[in-house]
Amino acid sequence: MTRPRHKSKPAAEALTLTPIAYTRSCFQDKFGVPRQPGLTKNAHASLVIEPPFDREDAFRGLESASHLWLVFQFHEAVRAEWRPVVRPPRLGGNKKMGVFASRSPFRPNSLGLSVVKNEGLDRHNGRLVLKISDHDLIEGTPILDIKPYLPFADALPEASLGWAEEEPLQRLPVSFTPEAGTQLAALPPADYPDLRGLIEDVVSYDPRPSFRRGRDEARIYGAHLYDLNVRFRFVNEGAAVRVEVVSVC
Repeated sequence: MTRPRHKSKPAAEALTLTPIAYTRSCFQDKFGVPRQPGLTKNAHASLVIEPPFDREDAFRGLESASHLWLVFQFHEAVRAEWRPVVRPPRLGGNKKMGVFASRSPFRPNSLGLSVVKNEGLDRHNGRLVLKISDHDLIEGTPILDIKPYLPFADALPEASLGWAEEEPLQRLPVSFTPEAGTQLAALPPADYPDLRGLIEDVVSYDPRPSFRRGRDEARIYGAHLYDLNVRFRFVNEGAAVRVEVVSVC
């Protein structure tokens, strides 16, 4: 007897995805955000759960998971048309790779996937909130799904990629001007958790575009963390480069 064939659906058939949460993040825009989650242990965020998903029952047992998978939308990278090749920053922004061989935000469906640390569920002003850290999400990121990270299945030490095998460990030394240090000390830690460490993480990885790295420039950059504008510059000292945080306000 011949088995009936399943009818294949058109590849271009649209799917409707409903966000289950929106992100309140320490990162207010794309500049300065780590290019992968886990590069800063000092990044905190809250996922504000949307109705009808804001029920504790839907998260029962999640407290036992130390880390979570988040499926989200690159909402600021949505484009009407997609391109088959991208220029990964890890390759200096010069070499092209296939979009499906990269983790570029400029993808056909604008979907992202990140592992984050689970900091627990809470109610805040009547809203159910899932707190996370070690993340790479900007303010307003729509969360499409939350899953527990399974160490025995998800951690594959033997896995390889070839062109991005290791974590970018090279970090620039960071200093703070007296003015920036005073401003930082005056901020309440409860409102800005681990802020000094977050600033150091963000600027030490040199968030400049690849074509600007290595230049001797007097330009002052700014990264928006929480409701603050962190201004910093790169100081060339012979062959060495350090980052100087100018102000935190």
